[in-house]
Amino acid sequence: MRPKKKGTSRRSSDLADLSRIVPIYAYRGVHANGRATKGSVTADSERTARSRMRAEGVFLTEITESQADSSRAAKSAGGSGGRFDFNFSRPIPSMERAIATRQLATLVGAGIPLVDSLTTLVQQIEHARLKSVMDGVRDRVNEGASLADALQQSGQFDNLFVSMVRAGEASGALAVVLSQVADYLEDAVRLRNKVTSIMVYPSVMLVFALLVVAALVTVVLPQITSLLLSLNQPLPFYTVWIIEGSAFARQWWWAIFAAVGLFFGGFRMLIRTTSGHSAWDRLCLRLPVVGAIVRVLAIARFSRTLSTLLGAGVGIVRALEISEHVANNVILGAAIANARTSVVEGAPLAAPLRASGEFPPLVTTMIDVGEHSGNLEEMLVKVASTYDEQVENTISRLTSLLEPLLILVMVGIVLVIILATLMPLMQITGSLS
Repeated sequence: MRPKKKGTSRRSSDLADLSRIVPIYAYRGVHANGRATKGSVTADSERTARSRMRAEGVFLTEITESQADSSRAAKSAGGSGGRFDFNFSRPIPSMERAIATRQLATLVGAGIPLVDSLTTLVQQIEHARLKSVMDGVRDRVNEGASLADALQQSGQFDNLFVSMVRAGEASGALAVVLSQVADYLEDAVRLRNKVTSIMVYPSVMLVFALLVVAALVTVVLPQITSLLLSLNQPLPFYTVWIIEGSAFARQWWWAIFAAVGLFFGGFRMLIRTTSGHSAWDRLCLRLPVVGAIVRVLAIARFSRTLSTLLGAGVGIVRALEISEHVANNVILGAAIANARTSVVEGAPLAAPLRASGEFPPLVTTMIDVGEHSGNLEEMLVKVASTYDEQVENTISRLTSLLEPLLILVMVGIVLVIILATLMPLMQITGSLS
């Protein structure tokens, strides 16, 4: 017999793994109690899907393979041997993950076996992609994998989520840990929604101001410019500047957009480098007003994450390693990494954080008190709550100042354009009279 080539074996293994995930079958059926139901299930074949649903007490009346997922699977299978792998799928929203985590915590806390809890959860989830992911997690757990390993293999859950679930499984308090994860995700979503809602009105005002200026430059000014030039009179310098600027914007608008696009593209490439990212994060922390908000947000995220991990039973060293990346800032991450090294060597956490100079005295003092009193988790929660409220209040004050400022800027630009075009007409009219 001819031996199989390693590449062919690996290719067959990849296709076999892919077939366990897709295709996805959409079904309609009736439960044993007579209640109608519908949803989707992943299986190797339609026969396997029917058997699985029959085992769950669902009598199918209709089952069809999802064409969108099948075509996507075929594209993935066809391109798995290539060099590039493009994935345009949308990420799962954080709120959907939080709701699913909360539901799973309730089911596990009620004493329902994990596989049965995951089965019920899959039937409950409405988000298509999350349903497919959790269906795969349920299959892996049913095959003997731990919940943490199954979540990690799905590629849709970060280290924070997986580490907390792993600690919950090891300590036998999975339901409590899942509730803590759900609290963390809900708090993060709530804060992000507050900040977004506060920034909506200033953003609308800014867009409106830009549209007004663009309309004046492209529609109003050309008509007035032709009238002024037809008078053959000397024009003030500011009027000449506005006329030339308007003509340049109308003629070279495509070059302006291209230059702006190249600038932002080059900027994104620069901050993706190690030195560029470090310099940008350092600049963000040093800005007069924005720097304080960035620092407070990062410290609040770090404090809440570290508290949640420690409360779930994760070791301090591992918790600091995860929190280092959650801070989402290279400078603060380096300070946390140095603190982790000091903790490994036996030093308390507050001392290296204070020595870095990147953490305010309030944070280091509360951490110090928490370490000495044995209530570090509670102190970190207080720090996070205090800073979350401070971020919200600071952004609210800034937006309350930004709104009239944007109005004044818009009115000032319109006033300058109007005066630059009306003043020559008034001078000519006065000389004629």
